[in-house]
Amino acid sequence: MGEPITDGITRRNDEGPSSSNQGTPPPGYSFPTHKLAKTMQDSSKVPLVLVACGSYSPVTYLHLRMFEMAADYFNDHSKYELIGGYFSPVSDYYQKEGLAPAHHRVRMCELATESDSAWLMVDSWEALQPSYQRTAIVLDHFDDQLNARLGGMALPDGTTRKIQILLLAGGDLIESMGRKDVWAPEDLHQILGHYGCMVIERTGTDVSEFLLSQDILYEHRDNIHVVKQVIYNDISSTKVRLFVKRKMSIKYLLPDAVMRYIFENSLYSTKLTRKRDYVSYEFD
Repeated sequence: MGEPITDGITRRNDEGPSSSNQGTPPPGYSFPTHKLAKTMQDSSKVPLVLVACGSYSPVTYLHLRMFEMAADYFNDHSKYELIGGYFSPVSDYYQKEGLAPAHHRVRMCELATESDSAWLMVDSWEALQPSYQRTAIVLDHFDDQLNARLGGMALPDGTTRKIQILLLAGGDLIESMGRKDVWAPEDLHQILGHYGCMVIERTGTDVSEFLLSQDILYEHRDNIHVVKQVIYNDISSTKVRLFVKRKMSIKYLLPDAVMRYIFENSLYSTKLTRKRDYVSYEFD
């Protein structure tokens, strides 16, 4: 299976139910809400939260750009008002090649967002789970936290409105949804019918043609939003790991804080050496 634009977001979703108890959070876990908009600029719109599931081993500038491209799209569409976005790194039980331990991947996502974004957060719930969680279950978790527990979005008149949750993904994920060996039909109906999907389309591809050819996707086409990637960007976590392995520079492929974290924690077979006023990187 090819690695999608979000690096690992195409995951097996037909492996049967995963153990998940929304009422019992992992030890030490708290759902982040500190960057959620407290009020809506236009109370006639639908409050919207984007969720991107993936490996993020490591997170790159492309992952961050996907959120910004989605934000631009919804700024031009009057129905929704974007109030926040979340990275949801997969747990260690995904068992993908090149997957750094979950606590490292969560921290790298935090470093990428904590100071440079006013609206992006990192939710560690999926990463902390003791078993693999299907994408539909992860979205159910966000629905539980944002709507059942938080109560939705408070409006000026004292009422609340349900927060719409959309899965943010690359075009490769949509293409994988046509494969029955990857996605269970009931999960697709849950993800696309109950929630929805924001697809970042690669330059030179045509997601709309693929949607037309797939029954379930076509049924829920009104819940699938597609935005074209105007500036071509094919940075991937796989390439970053390969560059590290080949002793090549990864600067400007990902935030500096993430790059420093990789070397300071000897991820992907590296170690850090300091020389005077600069940092050089040695490789095992």
